[in-house]
Amino acid sequence: MINVSQPSLGEEELAAVREVFDGNWLGYGPRCEEFEKSFAQHLALDPRHLVFINSATSGLFLAAELLGLGPGDEVVMPSAAFVANANAVAATGARPVFCDVDPRTLNPTAADIERVLTPRTKAVMVLHYGGLPGDIAAIAELCRARGIPLVEDAACSIASSVDGRMCGTFGDFTVWSLDSRKIITTGDGGMIYVRDPDLARKAHRLAYHGLADRSAFTTAAQGADRWWGLDVEHLGRRLIGNDMTAAIGQVQLRRLAGFVARRSALTEVYDTGLAGLDGVRLPPRPPAGHRSTHYFYWVQFAEDIRDRVAKTLLERGIYTTFRYMPLHHAPLYRYGGPPPVLPGTDEAWSTTLLLPLHQALREDEVHTVVREFTAAVRECRAAGDPPAQG
Repeated sequence: MINVSQPSLGEEELAAVREVFDGNWLGYGPRCEEFEKSFAQHLALDPRHLVFINSATSGLFLAAELLGLGPGDEVVMPSAAFVANANAVAATGARPVFCDVDPRTLNPTAADIERVLTPRTKAVMVLHYGGLPGDIAAIAELCRARGIPLVEDAACSIASSVDGRMCGTFGDFTVWSLDSRKIITTGDGGMIYVRDPDLARKAHRLAYHGLADRSAFTTAAQGADRWWGLDVEHLGRRLIGNDMTAAIGQVQLRRLAGFVARRSALTEVYDTGLAGLDGVRLPPRPPAGHRSTHYFYWVQFAEDIRDRVAKTLLERGIYTTFRYMPLHHAPLYRYGGPPPVLPGTDEAWSTTLLLPLHQALREDEVHTVVREFTAAVRECRAAGDPPAQG
């Protein structure tokens, strides 16, 4: 099966994990701190404002807590987003309010967001779909002008940038995902950035049970007389990463530039192979000054054949998919009423398909996907509309 995503792991990552095993310290420790510093350097950020955590989802929940969200508050976000974004907001008693997206980029514009702002808006949350930078500079300016905190979900955009500025550095809070499907992975894991220094310190404590110190060993090393006491400052949870996964992440981060270059090259192979295919639109190219990680490669259909093409490809050993199901159609988030009218989101939902793209993909596999996809499109178009269901 040619899969839509796949991690790239090898002997260097295994050797890094063995070194952690040999050191007999597996939990949050020096490897985590080194990884935070390297990650911060990659983004030109202060490492004291970053926390290596167990998932980007945990980071979203943590950001919601640091924002002080509660009943009566609203957070504006695109409907074309992963469910964790809405869940993190709703868990506080606040409501996610969904905005529309451009049907080609699947990113919201500042105007899309401004359209649904209300006096109850407590934050704005955006992502960069498929690694393609969105209208982030204008959105950040809108939020600053309105005094509204901005949360960036940079799960897919670890190396994306706008005019030389890294995606993830525009917001007041940012999360990155390091799960098994992302460009670099720690197996499971994530990183959170908090701009405000006081909230950054609080984030470190909330990520480890609300304790003032990470370990009794550290307290003893600092000269305390009774290092086994616990100084509980906040009602926290255990969200931190560990040295095993951080060691993998450190190696993966060194390989990131090569991964992105490979994905960019494969994107060009797709673009060349699929150019001129009737009834199929290729992904939009980043505008001048915008750099994409090429996390997704998406195509869009002029006719209602997307689902049949996907099924045909699956039968031929090629797995395709679509992300993300529009959240405004999820019954949980209708709150007893009809879904909002979001035509751009609904158009993308009904026409878009993700083709396999990852740095482990071979060029001959891309040619196979191009050949089979082209054949499937032509067969499905020739077959016409499917018969109506009784």
